[in-house]
Amino acid sequence: MAKKDKDVKEEKQDSEVDEVHQDSLTELQEQIEALQHELEQISAARNEEKDQYMRVLAEYDNYRKRTDREKAAAYDGAAADTVVEFLPVVDNMELALAQTDCSAEDLRKGVEMIQKNLNDILSKLGVVAMGEVGELFNPEYHQAVSHIEDEALGENIIATVYRKGYRIGDKIVRHATVIVAN
Repeated sequence: MAKKDKDVKEEKQDSEVDEVHQDSLTELQEQIEALQHELEQISAARNEEKDQYMRVLAEYDNYRKRTDREKAAAYDGAAADTVVEFLPVVDNMELALAQTDCSAEDLRKGVEMIQKNLNDILSKLGVVAMGEVGELFNPEYHQAVSHIEDEALGENIIATVYRKGYRIGDKIVRHATVIVAN
């Protein structure tokens, strides 16, 4: 009987161990399922963020391409508008060169008219000439090629202008080339 009691006791212990193992196994399976669910949520969130990132990247690329096209179109438009302004000068030069029989005085008058036309166009485009005799030398606008001594002029006064300078607004297109006195 002691053997029977021992067998019953062992069966009872085995049953309790199986029950504990079953409970642990069930608990582990629930934890695994919870972790798998959490992993799926994290993966879905990552995929959504990646999708958003790709959309923003595509939007930026489209924006960059569009602004490049707009910039090129604006440049081409500005260049075309500028060329249109200078075409009458080209026409006048062609007419002047086509003249075979004219005096030097007539030729001079024609060149003066063309120069006035050019100056009017530059003014219309917002181009301002810089570097006049008698102006105070300013290295931001003028480039001195030499200095001379002249008592009639003050210190750092432009005595001679070799080439006029030009600016549009605050942008220097070309510095004036000058000789500075004293």
